[in-house]
Amino acid sequence: MTIQKSERLTKLPPYLYVQIRKKVREAQARGIDVISLGVGDPDQPTPQHVIDALAKAANDPANHQYPTGEEKGMPAFRKAVAAWYSRRFGVTLDPESEVIALIGSKEGNHHLALATLNPGDTAIIPDPGYPAYLASAIFAGAEVARVPLRKENGFLLDFRDISQELARKTKVIWLSYPNNPTTAVAPLDFWQRAVDFCRENDIVLASDNPYSEIAYDGYKTTSVLQVDGAKDVAVEFNSLSKPYNMTGWRVAMAVGNKDLIAAVDQVKENTDSGIFNAVQYAGIAALEGPQDIVAKNIAVYQKRRDMVIKTLREIGLKVDPPKATFYIWAPIPEGTTSMDFAGRLLDLCGVVVTPGIGYGSLGEGFIRISLSTPDARLEEAMARIVKVKDQLAPAATAR
Repeated sequence: MTIQKSERLTKLPPYLYVQIRKKVREAQARGIDVISLGVGDPDQPTPQHVIDALAKAANDPANHQYPTGEEKGMPAFRKAVAAWYSRRFGVTLDPESEVIALIGSKEGNHHLALATLNPGDTAIIPDPGYPAYLASAIFAGAEVARVPLRKENGFLLDFRDISQELARKTKVIWLSYPNNPTTAVAPLDFWQRAVDFCRENDIVLASDNPYSEIAYDGYKTTSVLQVDGAKDVAVEFNSLSKPYNMTGWRVAMAVGNKDLIAAVDQVKENTDSGIFNAVQYAGIAALEGPQDIVAKNIAVYQKRRDMVIKTLREIGLKVDPPKATFYIWAPIPEGTTSMDFAGRLLDLCGVVVTPGIGYGSLGEGFIRISLSTPDARLEEAMARIVKVKDQLAPAATAR
């Protein structure tokens, strides 16, 4: 019997981060000491009080059955999320109807697509943009329109690039600020324009905000829910992964429009049984406990950011320090492609970066460097790059 994939799978490009991990394994098999700067996964440990909360809850047999509150999340967890949003953004949320627990924000984006998109509907995805949005729209059977994020516009989506015809067909717009991969940040007036546009055109606004707590030099990021009318059209995804070093724990949240939250809940109740109670208790401990871990993480990433920026400028790349995220979005030399430049980095010095083309056609001309690598290894990576700079960037000063 010949097994044939579904048509939706044939429409998917190879998943970028799986490709990166494959390249790392192949290089390691050739005996190369690989330093990967390709994937954003915090290297610092989860705070001890969060681990202790997990251990205590995991030892309680009451938590060994299906999760309390099932797929929607424990009431206590949802209340903790609402209280955190109130403290952090001044946003009021009803824990019962405007908050849902997620097994990672990536899952939430996927379930939103299934909850809102029909075959033939159109979803707008930024270019460049996080690849998971594209996959989620394709799985839902939607058509995808890529709308440019331009450097000269601060990588903020310009709603004038969306024609009236496209707006009429569009059901969902995905936006993410602080942005992966470009590191751009969005002021509140941008979010107001986004909300107004979506209200005028009856479009769902999906704000993916997992990097909200990684920002530098005193900068404070924003939430779409801070602007007037946001709850009419918007749902925001956030996560405990980045601020509390909990990527492997798979605990996140969606907040906002109650009908969109209910729709995501309906997908989830037919898909999974929710997050293990013990993990939700750990999430409560993270949200309600000491917040010093956030400042510590920022200090670590800012030191690394400055070191990488210094190195990239030393090899002739004109790169600006990001205000947020733990990434560097760096222009590459003229006369090369992002795949070629990333390939030469791997071949010449065993350093893995993410080629910008993996985020869309307008990602060409850039690479993304993750700062979630231990200091010593990141320093070693930068030293290796400097040693081969003449082979990497012969035309960099022309940019």
